Parts: sequence; structure tokens; C-alpha cells
Amino acid sequence: MSPPPSGNPTSRPTLILLPGMPLDAALWDHQVRHLGEVADPKVIELADCATIAAMADKVLAQAPERFAVAGLSMGGYVALEILRRAPERVERLALLDTNARPDTAEATATRREAVALARQGRYGQVIRAALPRLVHPDRLADDGFVRSVLAQMERVGVDGYAREQEAIIGRVDSRPGLAAIRCPTLVICGRQDILTPPALHEEMAEAIPGARLVLIEDCGHLSAMEQPQAVTALMRDWLLRG
Repeated sequence: MSPPPSGNPTSRPTLILLPGMPLDAALWDHQVRHLGEVADPKVIELADCATIAAMADKVLAQAPERFAVAGLSMGGYVALEILRRAPERVERLALLDTNARPDTAEATATRREAVALARQGRYGQVIRAALPRLVHPDRLADDGFVRSVLAQMERVGVDGYAREQEAIIGRVDSRPGLAAIRCPTLVICGRQDILTPPALHEEMAEAIPGARLVLIEDCGHLSAMEQPQAVTALMRDWLLRG
């Protein structure tokens, strides 16, 4: 197997951006457009993989020798798996609206029920029903925003959705490894995130040495899209800090 490509030839670090489930590169549009001065952003989509480990392997195969990584929700699970597999390659870590804990039995049952409905031809119903738990209530009235979120989910499709749900169900408990993380770490959470509330981010930030925790007001689970200017500003600062 050939070695990973060498690092960015410029002074800008490569920034790997990992979407949540069931989203694609459009989740990170604002960050890709506005962080190019300080980083070389690259979104790696994950819906073709059926496990978190396979997703991490895909990222490591495509990433340069050293890189910064930011993951939202499922992307955060993948980022933490990357830290377990190749901590020496990660220069910086950003965890957005995610969680270090394994899936609960209740969550697993809900995921499998949703996948079953999606496979019965009701995927459109499933993804629309998820919106109130994904975003701040105020964003539900923003037709353009809602269309963008649903379009990402449609592009991922039923099979990608099912694979990602199974990957999330099978994720490991990342809490035991948090204290070993040594790179500059930013933890971001929407104040009104229902799926992964602030307490879960406080848990991660307290366990990771030197981590910075920021709660974003008027924001649900999809912080990179819901409050893109705030997230981009925080990530710019994170990338530039020594």
C-alpha cells in the first residue's frame, strides 16, 4: 500500500471536515468557503461505509500525514475513532454537537425502527419527522434552510442512511480515551441541541486536557449550518492558535 500523501505544501494545515448523519458536504459549505485563508478544507463524505471504523480508515487513507479534523455528530464519532487509530497524525480536533458515549438501547431501537420505515418506502416521512429534533425551532420556518437539509438527506438516500445508522449503533464508548488526547481541541454545542445536549459536551471538554468548550445560542444540533458565522469564527481561532 502506498503511503498517505504528504502534508500541505503551503503553511495552511489540511482541515478534514466530517458530516453528520445523514448529511453530506453541503453541511460545511460556509466553513469551506470562509476558512480557505487559514486552512485547506476537505470534506470527506461517509455514507458508503457501514461502520465507524471503516469511516475512520477511509479518512486516514485520503488525509495527508498530518491534518486537523472537525466532525459534527456522527462525524465526531469518526474523529474520535481516528484519534484512537492514529493520534500522531491529528494536529487539531474539533467536536461539534456530538457525544463520546456509546448508543443506548433506547436509541438503537429508535434507529432500527426508522431504518425499517425508510426501507418500506417512507424515507421522506422519516427525514421530515427528524427535523424538529435536529434544528432550532426558529429554523423550521426558514424554507431555504429546510430544503437544504432535506436535499442532503435525499442525496445520502435510503441505503446510505441505513449504513450510517448501523455504524452509529455499533460505535464504541470513546470516554476512556479522552484523557489521552493531546492536540488543541475545540468542543462546540448548540445551546438548544436536543440530540446531544450541552451536558454531553461538558463531559468531553472536562475529560480532554486543555479543551475549549463553547455553547452557541439560538442553535440546535446542526450548528455548522444553523449558526455558520459563529462556527466559522470559532474554527478560525482554533486553527490559528499556537
